Amino acid sequence: MKHANLDAYIVLSADPHLSEYLPKRWQGCAWLSGFTGSSGLLVITSDFAGLWTDSRYWVQATVELSDSGIKLMKMRARHNLDYVNWLAKHMAPGSRIGVDGNTLNLSAARTLQVTLQASGIQLYLALDLLELIWEKRPVLPTLPVYEHDYFYAPVKRTQKLDQIRSVMREKNAQWHFVSTLDDIAWIFNLRGNDVSYNPVFIAHALINLQYATLYIPDGKINESLLKKLAQDGVRVASYEDALAALAVIEPGSRLLIDPYRVTYKLMQAVRPGVEFVEIINPSIYAKACKTEAEIMHVRATMEQDGAALAECFSWLEHALGHEHITELTIDAKLTEARARRKGFVFPSFPTIAAFNANSAMPHYRATPRSYALIEGNGLLLIDSGGQYLGGTTDITRVIPVGHTSAEQRRDFTLVLKGMIALSRIKFPRSIHSPMLDAIARAPLWEAYIDFEHGTGHGVGYFLSVHEGPQVISHCASVECFMTMEKGMITSNEPGIYRPGRWGIRIENLLLNQPACINEFGEFLCFETLTLCPIDIRCIERSLLSEDEIAWLNAYHRQVRNRVSQYLSGDAKAWIETRTEAI
Repeated sequence: MKHANLDAYIVLSADPHLSEYLPKRWQGCAWLSGFTGSSGLLVITSDFAGLWTDSRYWVQATVELSDSGIKLMKMRARHNLDYVNWLAKHMAPGSRIGVDGNTLNLSAARTLQVTLQASGIQLYLALDLLELIWEKRPVLPTLPVYEHDYFYAPVKRTQKLDQIRSVMREKNAQWHFVSTLDDIAWIFNLRGNDVSYNPVFIAHALINLQYATLYIPDGKINESLLKKLAQDGVRVASYEDALAALAVIEPGSRLLIDPYRVTYKLMQAVRPGVEFVEIINPSIYAKACKTEAEIMHVRATMEQDGAALAECFSWLEHALGHEHITELTIDAKLTEARARRKGFVFPSFPTIAAFNANSAMPHYRATPRSYALIEGNGLLLIDSGGQYLGGTTDITRVIPVGHTSAEQRRDFTLVLKGMIALSRIKFPRSIHSPMLDAIARAPLWEAYIDFEHGTGHGVGYFLSVHEGPQVISHCASVECFMTMEKGMITSNEPGIYRPGRWGIRIENLLLNQPACINEFGEFLCFETLTLCPIDIRCIERSLLSEDEIAWLNAYHRQVRNRVSQYLSGDAKAWIETRTEAI
């Protein structure tokens, strides 16, 4: 910082593709601070270092930042700009602040520039100081890219490119630049292993009305796949050539970009005279609305995932009190059970197995240095998921260990009431997704209880477990593109968290399905995709209405009918017991 004449430097948890989970090369925030959460940023001055993160990670950050000299700065909502306001307030006029513009989206860079300039602060966006101090910084991933099999991905990449070009023509754009890895993987029907828990690969893509070019590290695509891509009008170039390709777009051309999903540095390469057409990436809606063929595969995947969960939970019930079981054991057993299932590739996110007080931290993760033994009485929260060739899963269940208290059963039942309420709702097509949040929260609000995370997020198809554009959260800014459309898959995961005592979250995945068309318009409803019993031992039956009991019994009949065919022995007996009517 002294050498660059900077008074402050910002280190973001981001990469040139603005990913949630980062390749090791861009995990600079974790390397500097020791904080391993997926959302956070560092601000460093000559006499201060602060890490900003949201409520999901406050407890984790407190532990990981202990004795580091880095102060935890609590953000009240994800993706807000508290740190920008802090800089504007604490940095003197004339101060110089640096950030790597290759990890900052174009929209955020504009906001940062305007806010700081208003306070007389200069911003420099071309400085990657990590490159100067990070010895043995990880290189770009080298694992090969492979094709998502046509059986699971029957919509050809040529058809997907045609969809995108249709939007380009509508907007009179000659070019479209894409950096987000799940969009690129979806468009080209390719998958990879460059990012933990996500079957994606490092690349940029530049699409015009005649051909498309993938900018990808050398050697990751074999000759056979190169020929297939070429036949479909897809060229392949070196990853580093993306900047140069943007720089040769002719002035007078129109370039379609999503300002939230391309970085400032890349857009600086575009010559003056090229007009930006700024809309949400066309692939985001197309990717979010699953086809009937994809939905068929997702349903089959849910049966396989449900069978894996049944095997693991059956083992757990028999082993409790007889084996040494920790939170880490649960993670290993779940992965082993899923690995035996057809189409499984790897987990879709780090498993959360949290017992008693640990479960009060929504994004807790056990480590070899810090974990709990599962013994005595209490609640075990398990949030896990799998990446399968035919879909992505995400499920949370709470298991009673020993005896449960009346207060625990009351909390569990209130969460269940919220989850059922959202599962059963009918709603107008294209409603803004954040508006549905109050449905799940109403039973909790009635008891003067709330939770700080969102109720639901979109889920990909053998892609990112967190996918847009929809999000069910009253904290989210309602954007025009956050509409609910047929074929979207969204999580439903209300919760209650009592710090130092226990946490409860119940999560299923829901599919938007047509419900009715009448003089008032088109309405959608939810189909529950997840197939795993909700533990009836945690329920206070008197708090449920007859309609809610009927929903739960019908759900459990479906779980038993569809999953038991893949089970035998103890696991089959377990699912029959846990799906009994109440």
